Amino acid sequence: MLNSVATGRRLVLRAAVWQTAAVLLVALLFLLWGMPQAVAAATGGLAIVVGALLAAWMAFGGGVLGAVSAVLRLVAGMVVKWVVVIGVLVVGAGLYKLPPLPLLAGVITGLVAQVLVATGKQR
Repeated sequence: MLNSVATGRRLVLRAAVWQTAAVLLVALLFLLWGMPQAVAAATGGLAIVVGALLAAWMAFGGGVLGAVSAVLRLVAGMVVKWVVVIGVLVVGAGLYKLPPLPLLAGVITGLVAQVLVATGKQR
């Protein structure tokens, strides 16, 4: 087996660190336009980070499993991730009236950072 559960956990933690750094950088840039924009960017990006950590916890939390169980845990983790992200977007834009553009910019930043770490392009 080429990929162990421990390798997957390390990749998730490394991705979370890079994602958080990228999101905070974008939030700092949005601070030039005001505090609500910076908060929105940080909120959107951190929703991706938290969602990814929850997905990983669900996927890797059961240890070594059979193929069907492993796939079900992966799918359940992805569902939870996107429920968290969509929930944060709805609450942030709807209830707290955060500006939508910075909110989406934070989400996109978190997703791009996640892809770059997964493909090894973060260096």
